[in-house]
Amino acid sequence: MENCVVFVVDDDPGQLKAVSRTLAGRSWEVRAFGSPEAFLDAFDPGVPGCILLDLRMPGVDGLAVQERLAAMGSKTPVIFVTAYGDVPSAVSAMRSGAVDFLEKPFSTDQLLGRIEHAIEQDQKRRRTAEERALVEKRLALLTPREREVLDHVLAGEPNKRIAATLGIAQRTVEVHRRHIMRKMQADTGIQLARIVLTRRTRNPIPKGHPGSTRDPNRDRDNDHSGHAPR
Repeated sequence: MENCVVFVVDDDPGQLKAVSRTLAGRSWEVRAFGSPEAFLDAFDPGVPGCILLDLRMPGVDGLAVQERLAAMGSKTPVIFVTAYGDVPSAVSAMRSGAVDFLEKPFSTDQLLGRIEHAIEQDQKRRRTAEERALVEKRLALLTPREREVLDHVLAGEPNKRIAATLGIAQRTVEVHRRHIMRKMQADTGIQLARIVLTRRTRNPIPKGHPGSTRDPNRDRDNDHSGHAPR
C-alpha cells in the first residue's frame, strides 16, 4: 500500500485534525481538506488511494461531491463519514459507488480497517486497468485478418474450419496464428485466451463454450493439403 494517498474531507477542524493525527505515521500520505471546494480543486483521480468524505457539510455536501467526482471520471473509492448515519443517505451513497459508510464516533481499528480495504480495492482496480491497457496495445498490433483469425481461435475452431470460413488456405491460418501468438506474447492457446479475456471481463466466454477451457492448439489440424498460402 505504498505511495497511496488518503484524502480526508471534513468541515469540522477538530475532526479533521483528529483523523489526520490517527493516520499520521502510516504507510499512506494524508491530504486533509476543510472544505469540499478545496478538495475538488486539488483532487487528482490519477493518484492511488481513497477518499474519507464527510457526508454532512454546508454548501456542497458529501453526496454532491460524490456526483462531481463521478463527472470527473474518478474511480477512487469513497468512504462516507457522518454523525447522523441516516439510512436513506447511506443507501444513496452506496448506490452511487461509495465503498463504505462509517458512523461517528468510530474506533481507530474501524477507521484503519475500512481505509485498508478501500485502498486494496483501488489497487486491484488500477492493476486490472493497466493489464487491460497492455492487452489493448498488443491487440492493436494485429492486422484485420489476424483479428478475424483470433476470434475463431478463441471459439476453439481448428485451422481447417477457420480456413474454410474465411476462404483462405490452411497454411495461411497457421501463419496468422503464429503471428498472433508472438504479438500477444502468449505461449499456449490457453494463455492467449486468458490474455484476451482480461480485456473482455464484461463479456466473458460462457462456461461450456468451446473457447472457455480448450486449448485452441489442441485442435490444430495437421492436414497440409498442399494449397498455396494466399
